Amino acid sequence: MEYSIKSIRPFIGAKDFETSRNFYLDLGFNEFQIPESKMSFLSIKGFGFYLQNAFVKDWVDNSMLFLEVENLEDHLDQLTKLNLEEKYKGVRISKIHRNDWGNEFFLHDPSGVLWHIGEFNTNP
Repeated sequence: MEYSIKSIRPFIGAKDFETSRNFYLDLGFNEFQIPESKMSFLSIKGFGFYLQNAFVKDWVDNSMLFLEVENLEDHLDQLTKLNLEEKYKGVRISKIHRNDWGNEFFLHDPSGVLWHIGEFNTNP
């Protein structure tokens, strides 16, 4: 089978929808509200996800997304300057972890969704 894929858009939940919306807007995401569905599509440069006004603890506690970036150190520095940990309860940003495949740091959103933000090694 041959696919002609244009995007993949996961759905994540929010404990407090307005807080999560504001968090992602502070991160630089653009928002397209879908009021009839009680959710928003949040995107950056064509990549995005649906933020739902719904919270199921087991689901959200097990939600993880991987965001691949260029220049991981710069990305972490930019996020740190936003003071998200002080502004939003429950938000945590880790230090960079070095792995065989590349490097990453972790960002927990206000609901507990875990973001892996990483950069793959360019040398095999």
